[in-house]
Amino acid sequence: MARSSTRPTSRDVAQAAGVSQAAVSLVLGGKWRGRVSEPTAERVRQAAQELGYRPNLAARNLRLGRTRTVLLVVPALTTEFFAGVYTGAARVAAQHGFGVVLYPSPQGVGPARDPFASAQAALDGVIASSMAADALSDILGDQLPLVMLDSDPAGSLGAATVNLDIADGVRQVAEHLLGLGHRRVLHLAADVPSWTFRVRARELAARLATVPGTEITTTTAPISIDGARAAVETALAAPGPHPTAIVCDDDKLAAGAYKALRRLGLRVPDDISVTGLDDLALGTAIDPELTTVRLDAELFGEHGMRALLAVLDGREPDSGDIPVHLVVRGSTAPPRDA
Repeated sequence: MARSSTRPTSRDVAQAAGVSQAAVSLVLGGKWRGRVSEPTAERVRQAAQELGYRPNLAARNLRLGRTRTVLLVVPALTTEFFAGVYTGAARVAAQHGFGVVLYPSPQGVGPARDPFASAQAALDGVIASSMAADALSDILGDQLPLVMLDSDPAGSLGAATVNLDIADGVRQVAEHLLGLGHRRVLHLAADVPSWTFRVRARELAARLATVPGTEITTTTAPISIDGARAAVETALAAPGPHPTAIVCDDDKLAAGAYKALRRLGLRVPDDISVTGLDDLALGTAIDPELTTVRLDAELFGEHGMRALLAVLDGREPDSGDIPVHLVVRGSTAPPRDA
């Protein structure tokens, strides 16, 4: 199909695709489902691409009363996980003519100053991690559509929640360690008052309690390598037999546990097995490579953005948690006394 030397219009796209201008508007505006068939929508998209057509977003936004801008509120970007969430959200947003502004809460958790003179005038909606939920009070008031990530569905602030199946991930870790014969477990818990970390603690304790003779000790640490190192060193200095496995809420905590064990002259996994959760690049940089739960951050962001688009369109977002799975590497093995 030859590309016109003048700027193509929606009429040109309609003629090329053999449809009405109304159909073009529905398809390129992301509101075609239930009104236009999938093959027709694909013809419209293909024609628009080949003609180099770009809708006049400014005029359309003025007509719809929308800015087509979404705010993604996350903790401080201390790991690549939330960068992946942004990548996934921005990918889906771009497909629907939206932009995403990434706003990390400066201290990781807690209040954050509104980055806009008026959030309600600048934004169509917000996607927020529960770890940065306190930032919402200053950013959106109670007027903007909100989708919460990693949030308790029963008490969420948002119109919708999107969750990874963290509970199942923790159960997979517990089953793996129990299957290897571990009965004394140290839980290195993140010192963050967030629903997702409460789920990890609850599920780990519940699963281990089903096996007689299993002992679990919990110590908390900030999500930092040095904080985790100090917490593990203190926990292992306590009297009594050492744990044979350390279950960490986060891969960064696991890296800190490695550092503590090395300083104490203990080997992973010969003396103590270690597990993480996230599957960050860090997990394959340490030696031995870390057994951890893979969380698909980009898919998480995609689901969050699709949920917000559904809310904006008055549709019911898809339900169900996003599956996760255990990646077994070299940091876990049967305990010596198994």
